[in-house]
Amino acid sequence: MKNKVFLRGPAFFCGKIFFLADSTVITLALSKGRIFDETLPLLAAAGIETLDNPDTSRKLILRTSRSDLRLLIVRAPDVPTYVQYGASELGIAGKDVLLEHGGEGLYQPLDLGIASCRMMVAVPEGFDYAGAVRQGARLRVATKYMQTAREHFAAKGVHVDLIRLYGSMELAPLVGLADAIVDLVSSGDTLRANRLHAVEEIRPISARLIVNQAALKLKRDAIEPLLDQFTKAAGKHA
Repeated sequence: MKNKVFLRGPAFFCGKIFFLADSTVITLALSKGRIFDETLPLLAAAGIETLDNPDTSRKLILRTSRSDLRLLIVRAPDVPTYVQYGASELGIAGKDVLLEHGGEGLYQPLDLGIASCRMMVAVPEGFDYAGAVRQGARLRVATKYMQTAREHFAAKGVHVDLIRLYGSMELAPLVGLADAIVDLVSSGDTLRANRLHAVEEIRPISARLIVNQAALKLKRDAIEPLLDQFTKAAGKHA
């Protein structure tokens, strides 16, 4: 009988250290909320069901109907990090999160077309954004998407002072903290409720399937069928 090899702990790939999980199991990292809810139909279309209910269970590692696949529940900004360092072979993360992370060590082979929204610049009613930009005014912009906002305004040649916030972004212009915000917008209801309106779209956002580069080479036989299943499932739900 041939000896089985189980890889655990740190290893090196292309000169970088990453974590090798149990080689017999593939881990998919994702976050609770909209991405998790909209991922479930894709998993179901691929014949995969969760055996643990994340709404009632306090577990952070969830079993599935496939013994070789488990789900890792982490905060949305942490998904790319878990995948980058190999603690999870696969992940599902919004493009907004990936832009802030930078995408190092990751493949992004598939736009799943879920959790769709837009990254927008929004200002209070009555604020002349176009005039401020045209006149070269220096804007104060509140956002948690610092890298995305910095690159957007730099490309336009607009001088901005970025203010990092983590929530209740709409409040910043109302109390004079910022002239504008950069945030995700879905229906726009929250903006309207707080007397703000979107003035510029930075880019559309949706959730992407991401893959650890080293894992794809070392576990190709296990990962590629999953990628095919997700591709077919995303096509059915497009």
